[in-house]
Amino acid sequence: MNAFSDKIAAQLRANTGTPGLESVLREVLAHFNSETGTIHLLDAGRQFLHLSAQVGLPPALLDVVKTIPVGKGIAGQTVARGEPVTMCNLQTDSSGVARPNARQTGVGGTLCVPIRNDAEILGALGIGTRREYQYTPEETQLLLEVGRVIGAVTKSP
Repeated sequence: MNAFSDKIAAQLRANTGTPGLESVLREVLAHFNSETGTIHLLDAGRQFLHLSAQVGLPPALLDVVKTIPVGKGIAGQTVARGEPVTMCNLQTDSSGVARPNARQTGVGGTLCVPIRNDAEILGALGIGTRREYQYTPEETQLLLEVGRVIGAVTKSP
């Protein structure tokens, strides 16, 4: 782990549940100079992701992202693939990964990583910025580490 990951782990241990996740999300967004973020946790039995924390999403989109099927949209694809999904500009992306309503976020660059506890995927952590932006491999690795920290602390008894 690194200093940032240690800080995230300490924050989660001090403040559990949704308030802790929102606090961590705000910290992550500030670190990555990004404006929007979500944490979805997986209901493995039903194969749905449930929104557990968000920052910066337009209110009209909250119902749309509240529950996401595994394999659908950016978060759903992240969980299905078990690897990061990134886009330089969500507004012009034509890969078909993002759901049509995703453009309503106003997000340009986006990065979503799995939340893991060891090999078990527990959800997805996504961040985005309003500008066109390609997150670097180093930023991707750091966000993956944050996803592992969230998974380890969330899964701990």
